[in-house]
Amino acid sequence: MNSVVLQTATRALVALLLMFSVYMLIRGHNQPGGGFIAGLIAAAAFTLFTLAWGTAAARSALRIQPGTLAALGVLLAGTSGMVAGFAGEPLFTGQWLFLGGADGDKKVALNSVLAFDIGIYLAVLGAALVLIFALEEKP
Repeated sequence: MNSVVLQTATRALVALLLMFSVYMLIRGHNQPGGGFIAGLIAAAAFTLFTLAWGTAAARSALRIQPGTLAALGVLLAGTSGMVAGFAGEPLFTGQWLFLGGADGDKKVALNSVLAFDIGIYLAVLGAALVLIFALEEKP
């Protein structure tokens, strides 16, 4: 589509939608949100970009094939779920790693729950974009 208004608005809206999707991803641990809804919001941003600039431009902006992105997301989510099994706990139990600090003063906490949410985010984003790009491309 060659709409100047849509292309101009897309420049600002895509950035806002992607920032909001990251906010929803990080916020999802303590409040509603998480990887699934954040992935859908990011897919909406790339859908808007596709409508304004075309599929080829959206693919080059994404820089990774959507199918590869979805596969990496599923791999990350599955791997983060199995981390608890290696620690002798039930699968998909949250595991924590504390970095920095001394004498019990923990400064940075990494957890497997965030890795799982990021995996879901990538899987949903990739799967949605595979469908959207397939529908938008001309045969």
